[in-house]
Amino acid sequence: MRKYAFWTIIGVLILAACSTPPEYPLEPVITYEGLSRGAIPQSSGTSTLLDTMIIRIGFTDGDGDLGDRDSVNIFLTDSRDGFEHIFKINEIPMLGSGDGISGEIAIKLNNNPATKYFCCTFPNTRVTCIPSTEFPFDTMSYSIRVKDRAGNFSNAIRTETFQILCQ
Repeated sequence: MRKYAFWTIIGVLILAACSTPPEYPLEPVITYEGLSRGAIPQSSGTSTLLDTMIIRIGFTDGDGDLGDRDSVNIFLTDSRDGFEHIFKINEIPMLGSGDGISGEIAIKLNNNPATKYFCCTFPNTRVTCIPSTEFPFDTMSYSIRVKDRAGNFSNAIRTETFQILCQ
């Protein structure tokens, strides 16, 4: 009887080790995971490395073709004016026996005058990124999408609203 119990346990362990990988849709699917901070000073010539925001997103991709060395594939759209900032995910190598991949991406936005990720905008003017005592802060969020190498776009997600300190 012990002999059969031993072989039954071995059989169950072998079957458990040969589990099938998760199945994901072929197009990327992203989830919003969070922001590193709720407020940030606007871009200026005196910005420091501490003036950085990190946006974290989770992802799955059923055919594992996320990331590319040669083209942009992350799109952040400003909720205020629709301006799009573009980024690149380097190619993610395929691992394991399945094609599907999942993980987390951290998008680091440095706050400097060249990038203008965090510029205050004011009513009735096109001038941005200037200090204002009349408008001490601005609020915004980003809409985010990613694209895989086959050209499939992910769903769109949105960050929570955060403040840009205009003074």
